[in-house]
This record gives sequence, C-alpha cells and structure tokens, in this order.
Amino acid sequence: MQALGLIETIGLIAAIESADAMLKAADVNLLEKTYVGGGLVSIVVTGDVGAVKAAVDAGGAAVRNINDTLLVSQHVIPRPHEELDNIIVSAVPLKDRNI
Repeated sequence: MQALGLIETIGLIAAIESADAMLKAADVNLLEKTYVGGGLVSIVVTGDVGAVKAAVDAGGAAVRNINDTLLVSQHVIPRPHEELDNIIVSAVPLKDRNI
C-alpha cells in the first residue's frame, strides 16, 4: 500500500474544500469520504509519500483558510501495514469503483 493521508474536518463544506485542494496539489487518489458522526468528516487519500505529504499540507491549509476551527486533524502514514487495507479504507480509489 502507498502512503495514506488523512484529514478530519468539522462539516462537509470544509471536507470538500480539503479534498479539492489535495487532489489539485499533488498526484494522489481519493480513497474515502467518511461521515464520522457529530459533524465530523474524514477524507483519505493515497499516493507516494511526498505527494501525500504535499496534498495533506494543501488540504489542511485550505480548511484553515475557511476557518481555523474547522480543521480537527491531519496526518500522513508513510508506510501503512498491508492489513490496514481491510480495516481503514478500501484500497481501490473512489474513481475506480463501480458504485
């Protein structure tokens, strides 16, 4: 599995803005958008470590540009264990799924 980048926001608008910035900033794939509950939304991207770091930085900055309080957390996992594929997210990018 490639690196994972995760951003958690308060509200869908901040999450969409974050995902848009991440996808525009670097060559990453969107894996998941998850409604965590309580207004929290998580966005997960994957790609090469450098691209994921750049994407997460851009996504976090985009959310802070809307309102500092909407960014709950951001994190990059450079080399996730292969078993995380089954626990955290689908290993198939959203654009490649038949849903």
